[in-house]
Amino acid sequence: MIERSAFGRTGHESSRVLFGAAALGSMTQERADQLLDVLVEFGVNHLDTAASYGESELRLAPWLATRREEFFLATKTGERRGDGARASLERSLARLGVDHVDLIQLHNLVEEDDWAVAHGPGGAVEAMVQAREEGLVRFIGVTGHGLRIAGMHRRSLERFAVDSVLLPYNFVLRRDPGYRADLEALLEACAEGQVAVQTIKSVARRRWADDSEPHFAWYEPLRDADALGRAVRYVLGRDQLFLNTSSDARLLRPILQAASGGGPVPSDEEMAADVAAQGIRPIFDGAELERI
Repeated sequence: MIERSAFGRTGHESSRVLFGAAALGSMTQERADQLLDVLVEFGVNHLDTAASYGESELRLAPWLATRREEFFLATKTGERRGDGARASLERSLARLGVDHVDLIQLHNLVEEDDWAVAHGPGGAVEAMVQAREEGLVRFIGVTGHGLRIAGMHRRSLERFAVDSVLLPYNFVLRRDPGYRADLEALLEACAEGQVAVQTIKSVARRRWADDSEPHFAWYEPLRDADALGRAVRYVLGRDQLFLNTSSDARLLRPILQAASGGGPVPSDEEMAADVAAQGIRPIFDGAELERI
């Protein structure tokens, strides 16, 4: 079973591995139901979806109809203006078949102009605070990708008391001096404020170079079982962090097995050896793919 830990100051004990429901985006309901049963097997009790994840919210709805109280439910909106964010939230509630979500997240809030609109008068933050007062959401968070996001999340924390952040975290990313400095400053601020920290791209290998096979994530994931296990333990070895599963559903069980199987936290030397052996490369460069 997956270990559980306090999800920031929300009062919820979430499984250290959160289900990244982007994996459901293009699935049939039958396949989605089979995948969701795996979560029960491993004790995962936190679902993370988004308005932009294809059919994900719809695939969750039948399952939530009988299990809603068993899960911390999070979704996201990419809208920056208040009216758009409110409409997005209401669509998500309807699609999920619920009367509230536990966490609404402003999705990929990394660009300066987007950040200013979202935090300004009539922006998404203001609208989500109103939604919280109405009982439609319980907590508010921010998410993002790329090398600039740790610094932008710090600004969001300074501007508004968000309850959670989500950003990339893996060994190769932490090798980047600028990202590591911003990341460590963010983690310190989150610890002080009891802000939950969710991580993504923990099992990313590199950008795709081969188009001859199906792509179930925009990056090529690790497939070597031992290397994947070390990548998972590398993240979970830091008590502050939660790990979101990959949008490649084939990796759900291997990730959960690695997370529940115990084992030592890998050393930097072991991780560096995997980088060389598996051809692991950074997937962000500060320019391309920042808006994904």
